[in-house]
Amino acid sequence: MLKTNKSVLKRFKFTKTGKVMFRKPGLDHFRAKKSGKFRRNAGKWFELKDAYAKKLKQMVPYN
Repeated sequence: MLKTNKSVLKRFKFTKTGKVMFRKPGLDHFRAKKSGKFRRNAGKWFELKDAYAKKLKQMVPYN
């Protein structure tokens, strides 16, 4: 039985169509020095490229 990688499960979202979505890092603290544009866009979900998505799907076999 394969184990699910919990760190991958926390950081990424898997859609029903098979896409792997992620958010940009750097939003936990020290936000005041970051630009407004960065803060607005970093909260959005972005699609991960195919090569990385394939590896992550192997780490989360039951999702």
